[in-house]
Amino acid sequence: MKYLLIIHMNPANWEALPADVREEVMAGHGEFIKELTASGELLGFAALADPSQTRTVRVREGEPAVTDGPYLEAKEWLAGYYAIETETPERAYELAGQIPDARYFAIEVRPVMNYSGMEM
Repeated sequence: MKYLLIIHMNPANWEALPADVREEVMAGHGEFIKELTASGELLGFAALADPSQTRTVRVREGEPAVTDGPYLEAKEWLAGYYAIETETPERAYELAGQIPDARYFAIEVRPVMNYSGMEM
């Protein structure tokens, strides 16, 4: 089955971490990517820019409107994701726990569905 391991981050909490801890988290992603690649479970990944660079598009009455940010009141934001394929949900949970950010923030594990609504 395919899953997204979604990394949620609180920027205030991230900035409160000591610099060496932040560096350790970022460096840990390289090792995590190597392991997932070697196991054949990695489908893709992305780190996302700060939400201050985000724009949201809504179409109303046929006209697109572009506004700043996704959720200005939110304290947490989507920081990135890994797309993986594993034999069991338990393996997906295990891998989510290995993401360096999991020690400080939440990792959401969500099955990926195909166009018919079935889990892939």
